Amino acid sequence: MPRRRTSSSSSSTAPRNRTPQPVRVQRRTVGDVLRALLAFAALLVLLAGVPAALVLFIGWPLPHGVPSLDWLRSEITVSTFLNILTVVVWLAWAQFTACVLVEVKAALSGVGVPGRVPGAGPSQLLARQLVAALLLVGATAAGLTPGLSQLGHSVEGGQKPAVAAARQTPGLFAQQQERAADGAAAVAAQASVAAAHADAAHRHGDTKYYRIQPPEGRHHDSLWEIAQRHLGDGRRYKEIYALNKDRVQPDGSRLSEASLIRPGWIMEMPGDARGGDLVEAPGATAGVPAEVQRQIADYAGSGDRARDGADAHAPGGTDTAPAPVPAQRPAADAGAGHPAAGATATTTGSADSSFGLPEALLGAPLLAAGLLGALGRRRRQALWQSAIGAVGGRRGTEPPTPTGDAADAQDALLVGADPEGVRLLDLSLRGLAARLAADSRSLPTVYAAWLTGGDLHLQLAQPAGKPPAPWRLGQDQTFWTLARADAERLDDVDTAAPYPGLVSLGTLDDSRLLLNLEAVPGIVSLSGREADRAAFFASVAAELATNGWSDRMTITLVGFGEDLTPLAPSRLRHLDSVDDLVETMEAETRQRRGALGAAGHDSVLTGRTGPARHTRWAPHLVLLAAQPSAADAVTLAELASDASRLGIGYLVGTETGELPGASWEMEVTPEGRLLAPLLGLELDAQLLPAAQRRAVVELFVEADPERDPQGPAPAPPFLVDVSEQGRPAVYARLVGPYEIIGLDGPDGDRSALLHEALALLLLHREGVHPRVLCAALWPRGVTDDVRDALLDRLREWLGTDPDGTPRLSADPTGRLVLAESVVSDLDVLRSLYHEATQGRGVDSRVVRGRLLTDALVLVRGPLLADRPEGRYRWLTHEIIDARLPLLVADIGLALSAFHLEKERAEKAIEALDAALNSAPDDERLWHELLRATHATGDGERLRTLAAGLVARGGARGVPPRTEALLDELLPTWRGGATAAG
Repeated sequence: MPRRRTSSSSSSTAPRNRTPQPVRVQRRTVGDVLRALLAFAALLVLLAGVPAALVLFIGWPLPHGVPSLDWLRSEITVSTFLNILTVVVWLAWAQFTACVLVEVKAALSGVGVPGRVPGAGPSQLLARQLVAALLLVGATAAGLTPGLSQLGHSVEGGQKPAVAAARQTPGLFAQQQERAADGAAAVAAQASVAAAHADAAHRHGDTKYYRIQPPEGRHHDSLWEIAQRHLGDGRRYKEIYALNKDRVQPDGSRLSEASLIRPGWIMEMPGDARGGDLVEAPGATAGVPAEVQRQIADYAGSGDRARDGADAHAPGGTDTAPAPVPAQRPAADAGAGHPAAGATATTTGSADSSFGLPEALLGAPLLAAGLLGALGRRRRQALWQSAIGAVGGRRGTEPPTPTGDAADAQDALLVGADPEGVRLLDLSLRGLAARLAADSRSLPTVYAAWLTGGDLHLQLAQPAGKPPAPWRLGQDQTFWTLARADAERLDDVDTAAPYPGLVSLGTLDDSRLLLNLEAVPGIVSLSGREADRAAFFASVAAELATNGWSDRMTITLVGFGEDLTPLAPSRLRHLDSVDDLVETMEAETRQRRGALGAAGHDSVLTGRTGPARHTRWAPHLVLLAAQPSAADAVTLAELASDASRLGIGYLVGTETGELPGASWEMEVTPEGRLLAPLLGLELDAQLLPAAQRRAVVELFVEADPERDPQGPAPAPPFLVDVSEQGRPAVYARLVGPYEIIGLDGPDGDRSALLHEALALLLLHREGVHPRVLCAALWPRGVTDDVRDALLDRLREWLGTDPDGTPRLSADPTGRLVLAESVVSDLDVLRSLYHEATQGRGVDSRVVRGRLLTDALVLVRGPLLADRPEGRYRWLTHEIIDARLPLLVADIGLALSAFHLEKERAEKAIEALDAALNSAPDDERLWHELLRATHATGDGERLRTLAAGLVARGGARGVPPRTEALLDELLPTWRGGATAAG
């Protein structure tokens, strides 16, 4: 979408009044002379005729002496009214005369921009027009003051230069026209030189300057507000920025971002700036301290040098618009050894290794980590909810295996996720809140957070003093910085998340920017193509819904995102219309204002460090994708005027780029760039395009615990031949201590890495993407040559089958798969249970008992019980830690039921005890153990077991279902529990 333009700015960001324009030399016409004569007559009548008529016909209207009290009690006559009106006319005449004098002085001196007479808007405009018409017949005025015929026309009018016009004229008189044009060009050149001198005189004469004021309370100067006050349009801040960019300020620094200005800086203003707090050129304004005048003089000189340099390099000697500049951000330490939190976890980004994985998820590490964590929680919830059902009515322990786009999305999440970065971000923010609360200090308002070189930089709305250790001040008073090494030494703290509204916008070089949506003083608008806006909104919604640095929040989606609610049904809600949104937010705004007032807090930030921090002040973030109507936009702007104090944020889409009441304006381009000129931002936007959004949502829908709970249990992705003929060539034991049978040990130095790679492949018989394997082994990045060397060693170590088939190969999608001759005990365990409950064991009791017994014998402990510390961190992404105990519990329950059918209670208890060794928290096993123990008829044994369960419950007590079962099997258990207590 093309960048919108406003009537207050030209196509470039440089103000028009700074560019010398050729002066058209016109001959005086009869009309000019007549207008001058009429203006002279009008001025003569107004300046001389009015006072003469007043003196002649009215006389002096005021009393000639000091009036007595009797004068106040005298009757009001017609004469009294005439005298009062005469005084008013005299005052109006004096004001108009002052306007004429000011305009004449400005026109004759060449200042160009006259001063303003207080309260004389229409009078001064009339005086300006009359003086301009009168002086139009003079050479000086002709060059500097537009005549009445030019009022309403642009100074940059569309007339072609004389030379260009002549050379475009064909015909017999071309040579004569060219000679005439050359003469006109010479005159125009002289006029241009005169205009340049006049512009220089203007710069050194009546040029206005503004000195940035220190903050007052919550108010801070900004270029937008300065432009609003002194130019009448906040969007003209670009002109101020263009005039002052890169010029040395009194403190030695430079203006490089429109969003960063400091108290004491000096801003040169466009020529039409108005306002009482402006300072004219040095020495021209009385009452200005000498030091300030000296600073302005130095600053004016730097502007001349900057303009001269620009003229020397600009084509044709004209001013050029400044190039866009990056936002203010902290510079990474030169010796930083950590990758940027937010950089893609692996650097194996070559075309041959991507296999079509969605780059949008690969390049969004915080978003990917949040989605991956939420997906894991959803799958665990589905497993446990399935486990509540009766044995045989369960869906099984195998979640559906993603395919197609969903599989690619899952792989991209595994590759791109940076859970360690999320953990450190959350730890750092909560630790800061805890330290500030311990010091009885309020949380500072944070507009943004930068993740750079592994370090965290908080960009504050205003200076907030010295941060608590180990935080330190950054590049200025508005940056608080925490090094990654210091963050890694922090301990977990029990405090509320201080800045849950932070959300990733995109990246700039090696830095990732998070904007605190709830701290924005008003609405944030987003323009761009509809598809690009939708991708940005989806990314923001998905990260807010699943991030790991928030506790509680509400995200309201309006006009989009109904399909996103499965990501976090407790956080995301969808509204159909803006009317519903306005009604909801009006009520919530009133409620939050009342709650803050009742609690005695001035904002949610102070509330989050108080005693009610765990139950109140959660943010409410509104994402409105479609542009609201003008009336709705005004209503939302009114609601958002106090939103940052209340913890409410608004992100609103706009098709035109203009939204009433928008405090910050952003645009997403078709090239995937995020632009925010007012904030000085130009980033690579973080997006979640429609295809990837659908794939991610599919993963969550497939894992929904409420989805088809009575459906058939899916079969394991890989079944082993459990007969005597099915002996594998390579057998790996994973359930318990890790050991491999059938292979010689690899090289000592690389043994641990190869064992870990093989374990990952064995746990994913459906195939492992090469980039997923690399991200698991080297979460902080790896180069292609190291990856390829590992795969070559792994292939060489695993070898080939007797028929020459390699035991490690790639499937048609490029994923690494193991041959069927490479088997793990987990594969055998799944196959035995599947065969016993859905295969041959269904029709044969003897076969079922033998298969279940063989399966339970394989369980030697938890998964990879002896894994070395610091390795196998990828297991945190897996749900095998939840699936394996459930599988073992299912086997124990099935074997217990098998024995109880023949009233072999002791055998059933033996099977249940074996299963409890690997699944001690499964309530179903304890229930069956109570039933089996009750079946023995040994009351004392049952009471001992009941007392053990009560002691195991501790302060939480016995679970409700267990309590009900004890009431049925051992009604006296409560008395025994009391005695035991």
